[in-house]
Amino acid sequence: MTRLRKIGTAVGAALATACGGAVILYEPAISASDHGGGPRVEEIRKRVHAPNAVVPSREAQQSALMAAGKGSPLDVLVIGGGATGSGTALDAVTRGLRVGLVEREDFASGTSSRSTKLLHGGVRYLEKAFLKLDYGQFKLVLHALEERKQVIENAPHLCHALPCMTPCFSWFEVVYYWAGLKVYDLVAGRQILHLSRYYSTKQSAELFPTLAREGENRSLKGTVVYYDGQMNDARLNVGLACTAALAGAAVLNHAEVVNLLKDDSGKRIIGARIRNNLTGEEFDTYAKVVVNAAGPFCDGVRKMANEKAQEMIAPSSGVHITLPDYYSPEGMGLIVPKTKDGRVVFMLPWLGRTVAGTTDSSTKITYLPEPHEDEIGFILDAISDYLNIKVRRSDVLSAWSGIRPLAVDPTAKNTESISRDHVVCEDFPGLVTITGGKWTTYRSMAEDGVDAAIKSGNLNPRSGCVTRSVRIVGGEGWEPSSFTVLAQQYKRMKSTHGGKVVPGLMDSAAAKHLSHAYGSVAERVAAIAQKEGLGKRLAHGYPYLEAEVAYCARHEYCESAIDFIARRTRLAFLETDAAGRALPRVVEILANEHKWDQSRKKEELKTATEFLQTFKASKNAQFHDGKHK
Repeated sequence: MTRLRKIGTAVGAALATACGGAVILYEPAISASDHGGGPRVEEIRKRVHAPNAVVPSREAQQSALMAAGKGSPLDVLVIGGGATGSGTALDAVTRGLRVGLVEREDFASGTSSRSTKLLHGGVRYLEKAFLKLDYGQFKLVLHALEERKQVIENAPHLCHALPCMTPCFSWFEVVYYWAGLKVYDLVAGRQILHLSRYYSTKQSAELFPTLAREGENRSLKGTVVYYDGQMNDARLNVGLACTAALAGAAVLNHAEVVNLLKDDSGKRIIGARIRNNLTGEEFDTYAKVVVNAAGPFCDGVRKMANEKAQEMIAPSSGVHITLPDYYSPEGMGLIVPKTKDGRVVFMLPWLGRTVAGTTDSSTKITYLPEPHEDEIGFILDAISDYLNIKVRRSDVLSAWSGIRPLAVDPTAKNTESISRDHVVCEDFPGLVTITGGKWTTYRSMAEDGVDAAIKSGNLNPRSGCVTRSVRIVGGEGWEPSSFTVLAQQYKRMKSTHGGKVVPGLMDSAAAKHLSHAYGSVAERVAAIAQKEGLGKRLAHGYPYLEAEVAYCARHEYCESAIDFIARRTRLAFLETDAAGRALPRVVEILANEHKWDQSRKKEELKTATEFLQTFKASKNAQFHDGKHK
C-alpha cells in the first residue's frame, strides 16, 4: 500500500506540474488504526463506550443549555444537527470544550438523511481533474478518499465497502474506464478498499443478472468493477449526535434558534434565543462562539446576524427512488457514468432494497422538498436503458428529494460544475459558518469548523482534534459476526391481542438488522424485545422490531413518529406503505414512553401520514406518463 501511495503522490505531482502550480506532496494523516490515540482518546472511549453509558435526558440537556448564561457561556454553540453540525459538536467536545447543539427538527431531518448513501472519493471529480488539468479537484479526491476509509473505521456497523459495476459498450470504454479506475485505486493508496478489475460479458451477467447485454445498436463488452463505501446515513448522523452527548455535549433536537444574541455594542454574536418546539418554551443560551452548520438554511442564520449578508448557498435538488430488491443483486451496485444529459445515474442495493438516482438541478430551499414526477421518470428512463427487465413506475416503493447545500462559485454556469468542497467563514464576529462539502468529508469539515471557532473565540481546548480515533456509539468492539450472539441468546417475546406473551425466535434477519443498526449496544434492544414483550415486527417483510421504538425513545432522543420511521429506522425511505402500516403501533409505543394523551397521539398520526405523502411512491404518484406502467 505504501507503494500505491507513492505512485498516487507522483500522479498528483505530475498533475500539479502540468497545471503550472507548485508540487505539493500529499502526506496522509495518521488513521485511528495506526495509533492508540493517547490518554485523551482513551478517556473519551471509556466515557462513550462504557457498558452502562446512557445519554442524558432531554430535560437535562435543555437545563445545561439554559445554565449557559452571560457569566458562564458555552465555548461553542452549534446550530444544526445534520452530519456537519453533529460532527462539529463531537469534535469540539472531544477537545475538552463546553459544547451545545440545537436542531430545529431532528438529527438528520434534512439533507443528511436524503443522501445517495455513498461514501466516495469522487470518480467523476478525478476525471475532471485530469481532463481539465485541475489540481484543486485532484486534491479534493485525495482528501475524500482518506476520509472515506476513516468513516468506515469509526462506524463499522453502519458502513461497508460496496462494489460498483460500470458497464462498457465499446472496447474504448473498457480501456478508458479500466485505466481511470486504476488511477482511482492508485490515488487511494493505503486507504483503498479493494482493487478494481475488469469482468467479461459472461462474468458480468453472472454478477448482475438484470444487466442488459444488448441495447440500441450496442452490445456489452464487459464491465469494470470498483469499490466505494456505503452507509446508513441517518443512523450514522444520530450516532454522531448521541456520541457527542455521551462525551459531554448538551444536544437538543426539536429546538429552534429564533434569534441571535449580540453584545452591547452589537458587533459580536454571543449566543442565541432558542425555542423548544415540543413545548413552546423559549430561553437564552450564551456562547463564546456560535457555529452555523444549518446546511441549506445557513444563509437564514447568517441573516439573523446581518440582514444584508450575501447569500452563499446554491441549492441543488437530488432525487432518489427505492425499488424492489430484484432490480439489483445483493452486494453489487451499478454506476452509469454518462446518461442522456451527461450525468451519472446509479442503482445500489441498500437495506434489502434498491436505491436509484439521482438528479442534480437548481431548486428553491424548502423545509420538506418533494420529488417531481418528471425527475422520477428521468431516473426510470435512465436505468431502463441498462436493464433486461421491465422498469415500472408501480415498482417505486418510495421517492424522495434532498437539497444539497453547494457553496456558490460565481463562475459556474450550472450546479454540476460547482465544486463540492466546503467553505468555512466568519463574516460576522462570533458567528462561524461552515457549509458545502459532502457526507464523506463531514469529519474534516467539522475539524476545520472547530479550528475556526477556537481562533474566533480565543478558546483553550485540552487537546487538538482527536475524532480520527473516536468510534461512534456502537462501533467499539463490534464485529460482523456479532449478530450471532443476539440470535443465540435472545428471544423475541411477542404480545398477542389477548394480552398473552408468546416466545419467538430471534431469527438471523432480525439479529443482523439489530447488530448493524445499533452495533455493540444491540443487546440492549434485544433485551427489551425479550423482557418487555416487544418482539413483534412493525411491518411485514422488514426486520424492524417494536423494541426499537422503546429503545430509541429512551436512548436516542426519538421524540416523534416521524423521527422513528424516517431516521431511527428507514421505513419511510424503503417503503412508504410499510411505514404507514407501522405508524399506529409506533405511535402507541411512543405514547407509552413519552406519556402522550389522546390528542397528541392523533396529531402524531396525522402529521406522520402527511409526511409520508411527500415520498412519491407509486400509490401517491401525481400522474403516470404511460411509459413505465
